[in-house]
Amino acid sequence: MKISPVLPVLLLIALASCSTGKHLAPRRTPPPKADPPETVIVTYHVIAGQEAPLQETLARAWTLYQKENMVLYQPHVIVRDKESGGQTRFIEIFAWISHAKPAHAPDSVKTIWNQMQSFCEPRDGRPGLDGGEVDLLNPALPAAKR
Repeated sequence: MKISPVLPVLLLIALASCSTGKHLAPRRTPPPKADPPETVIVTYHVIAGQEAPLQETLARAWTLYQKENMVLYQPHVIVRDKESGGQTRFIEIFAWISHAKPAHAPDSVKTIWNQMQSFCEPRDGRPGLDGGEVDLLNPALPAAKR
């Protein structure tokens, strides 16, 4: 029995195309865009006499956020201010590593958030702890630097 020289060539081509798997490769969708950092401002309306415990709790929280890889190292600022009537408030500015980080906080962080809340009180129709996302305008404080 004589084999045509074309048959081995066709067989090699067929095997080569099967080994590359190109004809079976699934279509790939581009990866989702990374969740960018979120710079926030938080106002703490401090109960009179609770300034020192809140300040200590904020320091512990910052250490915990860093340990849990939740925040960028800069910016991070906490200031103390007097509201009308002489009541104290603290204002904190920092950046979460991503918008999703606070929503997926571990229990240890949720516990410290509850402690922070216990040192604060609602004022002027605002909750004891109040805040949200802001835009950082000072280019000297790079939000992306860790």
